[in-house]
Amino acid sequence: MEENVLKAMEEAGKPVRPGEVAKTLGVDSKDVSKAIKTLKEAGKVMSPKRCYYQPA
Repeated sequence: MEENVLKAMEEAGKPVRPGEVAKTLGVDSKDVSKAIKTLKEAGKVMSPKRCYYQPA
């Protein structure tokens, strides 16, 4: 799941919200939020502003 979320963020080319990623991937936004949390702890994702995320 983490790899799919990261790939979707890279393809978006701009900071995205978890809901946008969920819609793109066709999965539940809670699953995307969990994946983003894991990616953020690993340093692969950063948040330029509240509730928006992009690859680090």
